[in-house]
Amino acid sequence: MSTVDVSALGTVLAASAGTALVVMLGAFAVGTVKGVHRIVDIAWGLAFAAVAVVGWFLSAGHGDPARRTVVALATVVWGLRLAAHIAWRARGHGEDPRYARMLARAPGSRSLYALRTVYLLQGALVWLISLPVQTDLLLPRPLDVTAALGLALWAAGLFFEAVGDHQLARFKSDPANKGRIMDRGLWAWTRHPNYFGDFLVWWGLYLTACATWPAAAATVVSPLVMSALLIKGSGKRLLEAHMAGRPGYAAYQARTSGFFPRPPRPPRDARHPL
Repeated sequence: MSTVDVSALGTVLAASAGTALVVMLGAFAVGTVKGVHRIVDIAWGLAFAAVAVVGWFLSAGHGDPARRTVVALATVVWGLRLAAHIAWRARGHGEDPRYARMLARAPGSRSLYALRTVYLLQGALVWLISLPVQTDLLLPRPLDVTAALGLALWAAGLFFEAVGDHQLARFKSDPANKGRIMDRGLWAWTRHPNYFGDFLVWWGLYLTACATWPAAAATVVSPLVMSALLIKGSGKRLLEAHMAGRPGYAAYQARTSGFFPRPPRPPRDARHPL
């Protein structure tokens, strides 16, 4: 049989929704006690990892064993790395300016507003974006060429994320770089190697679920939503709006790709010599 067990899929979908909700409610409790709601960014990666683990257990006896393990492990590695990195980066800092601005407009209780517009929304997005993983765990087909291509995309995405984050952290740790724009390494090829990495990771995980046309058609919303968030939503667009006024950022924008990597452009005067 090459199709997903519909009953098992319903169970995994429901359990995944419950898992994402539990993680986000736990994060909300911690954020409310600490008075810092940036904790949700750590919960984002943890929720994806938790959904993959729960789905892996529930898919036993339905999906192909190797496929289940590889897909779940890939999701957990990505989610835990992201959560650990954000937790390390946020240590010693107060509220994220994005959430501070959002909560300043709260029409009533800031905590309830944060619950509705931050935690529950992100929990719903975790469930939606992880649809290829939830489906893939139940596919009885062995890993094939399409899955291999998807895992290659996932690996490339993880490389861009991890290396880009490491390069930026090293740059910021040097006091000599205070006030300067990071334009080295991967950051010379794209202004957002971490967001581009996320983009590749989720298109890769989607591709692994394309073993059947119904699975491909039913889950394509996942990478499309993630792409929209990264490029037009809370990712690239908001960060660039925050960075726009910094000295040197306009020149960096002029020579460096906004998303998809390419070699940096030469300075304008070098391209048009007198």
